[in-house]
Order: sequence, then structure tokens, then C-alpha cells
Amino acid sequence: MAADSDPESEVFEITDFTTASEWERFVSRVEEVLNDWKLIGNNSSKPPEKGEYTSGTWEEKTQDINFADFKFSVTHHYLKQESEEGEGKEEPEEDAFPTAMQDLLCMNNDFPPRAHCLVRWYGMREFVVISPGANCEAVISESKCNLLLSSISISLANTGCQVPMFVQIQQKWRRMYHGECQGLGVRTDFEMVHLRKVPSQYNHLSGLLDIFKSKIGCPLTPLPPINIAIRFTYVLQDWQQYSWPQQPPDFDALLGGEVGGVEFGKLPFGACEDPISELHLATTWPHLTEGIVVDNDVYSDLDPLQAPHWSVRVRKADSPTCLLGDFLTEFFKLCSKKESTEEILGRGPVEEEGKDDISHALSKLTEPTAVPIPKLSVSNMVHSARKRIRRHRRVDESPLSNDVLNSILLYLFPDAAIDRSSSENSESKNLYNQLKSAPSDSLTYRLALCVCLVNFYHGGVRAVAHLWQEFVLEMRYRWENNYLVYGLASGPPDLRCCLLHQKLQMLNCCIERKRARDDGRKTAEGGKERERGRERKVSGSTGTENGRLGPESAEMGREVSPGKSWDSWSDSEDEFFECLSDTEEMKEAVSTDGEKGGAKVAKPEGRLHPHGKLTLLNSQEPLYIPVTQEPAPMTEDLLEEQSEVLAKLGTSAEGAHLRARMQSACLLSDMESFKAANPGCTLEDFVRWYSPRDYVEEELVDENGDSVVRGDLSARMKIPGNMWMEAWATAKTTPARRQRRLFDDTKEAEKVLHYLAVQKPADLTRHLLPCILHAAILKEKEEESVEDILSVRKAIQQATSHASKLLRHPNPDYKKLEDVITQLIAVETVIARSRSLKAKFGIGKAEQGDDAEDLERCSRAKAARHSGRVAALLAPLDEDTGRGGGADDKKPMGGASVPDFPPPAGREILLRTCVPRPAPYSKALPQRLFCVLMREDFRLAGAFSSDTSFF
Repeated sequence: MAADSDPESEVFEITDFTTASEWERFVSRVEEVLNDWKLIGNNSSKPPEKGEYTSGTWEEKTQDINFADFKFSVTHHYLKQESEEGEGKEEPEEDAFPTAMQDLLCMNNDFPPRAHCLVRWYGMREFVVISPGANCEAVISESKCNLLLSSISISLANTGCQVPMFVQIQQKWRRMYHGECQGLGVRTDFEMVHLRKVPSQYNHLSGLLDIFKSKIGCPLTPLPPINIAIRFTYVLQDWQQYSWPQQPPDFDALLGGEVGGVEFGKLPFGACEDPISELHLATTWPHLTEGIVVDNDVYSDLDPLQAPHWSVRVRKADSPTCLLGDFLTEFFKLCSKKESTEEILGRGPVEEEGKDDISHALSKLTEPTAVPIPKLSVSNMVHSARKRIRRHRRVDESPLSNDVLNSILLYLFPDAAIDRSSSENSESKNLYNQLKSAPSDSLTYRLALCVCLVNFYHGGVRAVAHLWQEFVLEMRYRWENNYLVYGLASGPPDLRCCLLHQKLQMLNCCIERKRARDDGRKTAEGGKERERGRERKVSGSTGTENGRLGPESAEMGREVSPGKSWDSWSDSEDEFFECLSDTEEMKEAVSTDGEKGGAKVAKPEGRLHPHGKLTLLNSQEPLYIPVTQEPAPMTEDLLEEQSEVLAKLGTSAEGAHLRARMQSACLLSDMESFKAANPGCTLEDFVRWYSPRDYVEEELVDENGDSVVRGDLSARMKIPGNMWMEAWATAKTTPARRQRRLFDDTKEAEKVLHYLAVQKPADLTRHLLPCILHAAILKEKEEESVEDILSVRKAIQQATSHASKLLRHPNPDYKKLEDVITQLIAVETVIARSRSLKAKFGIGKAEQGDDAEDLERCSRAKAARHSGRVAALLAPLDEDTGRGGGADDKKPMGGASVPDFPPPAGREILLRTCVPRPAPYSKALPQRLFCVLMREDFRLAGAFSSDTSFF
């Protein structure tokens, strides 16, 4: 008790009223934001143009502020307008209304279709909204709402800002806003009412006019005229009596194997569902006054067929399912698979077959390979290949049925007797060059389409692995039996195409070389038989000695026989094995030494034709162009590998010398061929043919005064250690047919077949992705040409350009390629929407024009022309009338047989006037009430202005 009575123990609470409270800090922060955004004073501007709210650009700026620990977001919405220089310099009048008040009465942008809800309700082009933060609770209590309204009122007064400010209250889904706008001596309060049901007494224009009049409380009599704008909106969602233009695919035919091979070359197109979810017909009466129209609970003059303005709005379905898009998406998903073909299908038939045949491996190496002559039909070949492939596989284990597999194989490898004319036009050729894919009539392109189809319809990755295994076996079968691969251009691999296409072209090159070599062997065997027959006639049967010499004699006869072209010998007639080459050289040496008592006589070999009128420098013999080996064809991965090997040799003298020798293999072969074709030639002769610019000729005057032409090697050819001189010194006199092969077709073919065999389904998908994108772009171009939509044409060009940049990279970014697929899906959706709209409005091909460029504009342009059609479309919504809009109801507006309209899904009524408020002697200020009446929504958005100077 003593402690309690001690005066020192008493605590005095001191309140410092000079410290700012949280509310004052909040008001100050709002003022700072308004100053930062330069929203101070009245920035007068010209009235907005008609439709500018829809066509113009709306921008917004956002900043976060706090009220204590409660987060708010301040957002400035405004229409970006081009300010004219002359008007921008004019100063606004002192007693001019704020811009927002002028916008309340502007009739140029009533009912804008795409804008912020406050723009639609109040017609303003600039305003500020304060709303709770993203994860904050809504402002519901009345005291908090009043506190926020007081805050913005103080902020507007302190800063002189004339931009209206709103506060979002209640739950966000209700879109409830209260706000205020202040000017010089004037103020506008923005109020709102929101109910779930429409009160019966306010379900018509008459009741809403009563509310408006009572709210403005104008003391004048008679009341100034009230301007009225009305819009009724009808929603069509039921399309049951109208057929959907996209025909569903015939799944039974695809699964049943009844479709011919050509069907595998077609990608599907179009939406599986209607891409148009709703059609909104808006009937508008833009300028009415109170005495002109009657609308109450008993009678209404508002007949939609008599509305002066109609517009149609299209509501699109969110991400409609499209056939081509699904194909591309499912195909792209294969890129992320990691399983190999063996892991998916188990041990392949080649491994099982190898077990039985391993004991005969050596005998197969020594046995001659005979080319089957009687049955060269590709159809027979495919049939036998199919039997061999499925010898060790049970039918129930195969992901692909026999019928489907047969159809695919016949499509990929049609009979060679069927001459298919190439449909590759210049535009398509340019496209595959851009995308680095393959020609649209090539095997690679057809394989991509089949893989895509099999993946989507016949079992996904297992079916793809099965098809790829069959394809690789088919490639090996063709290599072993010398059948060219159908659908590939002849010649070396085209580096403009994808790597898989290059590999298949390389395999075809190997098959061509092997076939030519086998043909040469047959010719050689025929020559042997003829030579033996002649020897038997001359000397009778002399036993084995003539038999041994027969091949030599036949070969010598072939070498000197005129008229034989290089094509008949191909690369060689002796398998190009080194042992055979050495043997031939020994035999030739023996034969040449034995002629004329041992005197060596050089005989020309491997001549193609004379080189113009040129003669050898050391003799008057013509200079002949030799038959040379063709350079080895290479794919882009081999070129890259070769460049890496050469780069690793370094920059030292030894490395540079070794690099030069590696690169001069073709040069050395050509030198040997040239020496064989031109006995007694020199390096100068070779340079005159091979590199004429390195042989410099000069005109000189000799001792007798005659002008003569003398030539010599160029300076670079005389450099010591020149690779050309070294190669010429080491080059032997050997024709091309007896040289070592520059291109080992057996080795290269096995490398290609191994490369194909180890490819996983994901690797195959990455190889074929450019071809699928190529096919998808061609399909969309074909479909767009029917619809003729300019925006779609530009989108296809953009997608093509984007894909071209990505696919040209050695390792393309697959995330960005997914964006390309998304672009193509969007193009397909737009075309499907266009077709859906044309089907709904009955627009034929004769009516296609510029309106198709923009879907919404197309629908608006056709709405007035097909008003009876729209009325018939909307008729099924009226269940009470029991009438349907069939084909006979397509009469124009005013026709007697047009069915009645159903009740509108929504009604919007806009009331405007300008009256003095609150006193008769106050300024005449704009007043506005926007009413929304729907089945489960009733909203009144009012803007009521008052004079703060004369009240």
C-alpha cells in the first residue's frame, strides 16, 4: 500500500498529437502517387471519337501502398490519345468541367464491347482505382468503406486532382465501386447498387426512370428531357438443328485397313467441337427520349426487329480441340521419351535370326552373292521382306496389325512400275529448304506422316517403335539385294534437308555403287566365257592353263576395246580390295614386260575424251580428259566430324602437312588417272586441265623474230614443298578402275544402317519434326487458300519464319519449337472459327470477301443482311412459343413469318440528363444512371453531380 501511494510510482500517459496516424500516412501516400503520375489539375482534351473506346489502346499503371499492415493496389486506367499540338497549348477555361464530367454525357461510345466495366458504366476515358491487394480480404464493413471514401476525398481536395477515384468494396466478383470526382466548385459522386434478383417494379424502363428522377431530385418543372439509350442482348448457344461443317474422321476405316496408301499422306484438319461457343446479338436504340418510347409492366414498344442498330458479338470457345493440333502435340511429346526400340519391343527379330545363322557366317562370306533376276518387282520384294520380318514375331505381340502395316509399307514403298509425277512446286521446294525438312514427295516426308498417324491412332510409342523397326529391316533388305530406295532424289546427300533424309540418300548412293559394281562383274564374267570359247576353238581343250589365263586375257581385251564407257565399268570390276588391285598390277606388269621382247610400252587407259585442241607439251599427242573417281558423298555429320579431325591437327608445320595430305586424296587419284590416260605427261599438262589459272602463258619473240607463246606454272605452284608437286611425284600410272576406292560403299552403307538401327523413337521424332511442321504448314496454306483470310496468311508466314530460324540451328530449342506448334494450332482454330461463322450465317463462297479478314467484323457486317436468319437462329431459345427457326424462316427484317424473339439474356438502359443540383440556382451538371438487368443480376451504377459553390 505504501508503494501504491508513492507519487514517484504514478505513470503519466502522454499523447503526441503531432505524430501522423496510420490513416494520415495512407492519405499522404495516395497524394504522393497522384503527384508522381502527374494527375494534378484539369487536363482538358477533345471529346473521344466514335468507337475510340473499342479501337483505341488502353493502358494502366499500378503501384502498391499500405494502410498500416493492409496492402492496397492503386491503378491508373487511361485511354492513350494523340494530343494535337495546337490544342495541347491552349489553357483550359477556369470554370470548365472536369473531363470525366464531360464524358458522362458523351454519346460516341455507349456500350463499348471491350473495356473496363467502369468505362462501360460511366463512359470515362481516365480514372484511378484503389483495390485490396491480391491476397488481402475484401473491404466489407461500412466503417472501413467510409474511411476509404474519406481518404480519397481528402487526397483529391489536397492535390487538386480532377481524375475520378474509385474504391473497390465488397467481394471482388461483385465488382462494386464507389468513388468521387472533384472540380472547381463541382463534385460528382459515383454510387452503385447490386442485387441478385431484379425487383419487379424496376423490371422496365418506367420504373428505372422513377428511380433516376427521385435520385437527382430536380426542383425544376418541367424536368429537362432525359436522354435514353437501350441495348437488348440475345445469346445463342444451341446449335442442334444446324450441322457442324467439320466432318469427323472415319476411325473405322483407319483401324480396319480399308484405306489405301494415299490416305496416309493426308493430315487431318479442323476442330472436333464447335469453336464458337456463343453468338451475342445486340439490338440497340441509341437515342431515345422519355416521351417517344413506352416500356412498362403491361406494354413495351421495344421490338428488337425494329431496333435501328444491330451488332453481333462472337464468344469463342476456350482452346477448342483441333485435329491437326492434336496430331502435332502428340507427335511432339515423343521427343521426351527415353526408351530405345529394344526396350519397348523386346529383342528384335534380327537378333533371333542371327542365332540360327551364326554357324554359316564364314560360308556366307566366301559364297558369291547372286542378284535375284526373275522377280524384280517391288511388290514381290515387299511381300518377301514382310514374310522374313515377321517370321519370329507372333501376331498378338505386334502393336501394328498386319492390315495397317501392309497399308503403310505399300504407301512408303509403292511399286516402281507406278510412275508418280512429282507435285513439288517452287513454293513447296523453297519451304523445305527453309525448314530443313525434305521434299513433299520424298520417302522421308511420307515416313514422317506415317509415324505421326501411327502414333496418334495405333498405339503411341510402341507402334512407332514397331514401324521404325520394320523400316530399318526394309532398308537392310534393300541394301543386301541391290534395290534402290524409292522416293529419294539421285545424287549425293542434299545438305539442305534433314539429317535422316541425308542418311537415306547416302544409303541409296551406296546401293547405286554396289549395283554398278555387280553389273561390271557380270560383264567381266561374260567376257571370260567368250574368251574361253575362242581359246577352245583355236587350240582345243588345253586344260587348266588356259583357264587361268582366261580372266587375264578377258581383262586385257576389255582395257583396249574401244567404245566402252566408264559407266560400264562403274567404280571397279574387282571389288576394290587391295589384294586384287596388287594382283592386277603384277599381272599387268608381267603382260607388258612380255611384249616386244621385254620393251616397256606405256598404253593409255581410262580416257574419256580429248580436251579440246590441247596437246601434251612434250609431244604432239592430244591431251585427254581421264575417267576419274567421283568424290565421296558425305552427310553433314560426317563433314562436321571431318572438320573436327582436321582442326585437331593444329597449326604446326607437321600438322599442316598432314592436313594437306588428308585433303589431297581426291587430287592424288585424279593425278593417277591423268597419268594413265596421257602417257608421258608432265605436271604442267595436268595443271592446264585441272587448274588452268595456275598455268600462265606469255607471248614472247624468239631469235628469228617470230612471236611464240610460252607457258609456265604460277608462283604458288613453284613454292618449295608444294603439295601438288609432292602428289605428282608420288602418283602412280593407275587408271581409276584399278585405284583404291575413295568411297567405300560397303563400309558407308553399314554405318548408315547401324545409325538407323540405334535411333530411339525420340531420336526419330526429332529427325522427322521438321517434316511434320512442313506438312502442317502446307496443310494450313491449303485450307487458308479456300477461306482467303489475310490475318491467317500473315500468321502462317510468321510461324514459318520462326520455325526456319529454329530448325536451321544444329541443336534447336525444343521449348521454342513448342511455341511454333502453338502458333500453328492458333491458325487452325481461326480457320475453324471462320468456317463455323460462315456456316451459321449461311455465307457461301460467293459472299467471301474482305469481311472474312476479321471474324467479329464479318459477323457484324452480315448481321444486318441476315436479320431474319439471326431471328431464326435465336428462335429455339423461346421455349414458350414452341416455334423453331427452320430453313423456311430466312426472310429479311419485317417479314411476316419471322418467329418471335425469346426474352433477352440481358438488358442495359442508360439514362442521361443535365440539371441544376442541389438547388434551382445551382449549375446545370451532368447526371447519369446505367442499369443492367439480367436473370440473376441487377445493377445500378449512378453518377450524380452537385454544385459545391451554390447550394
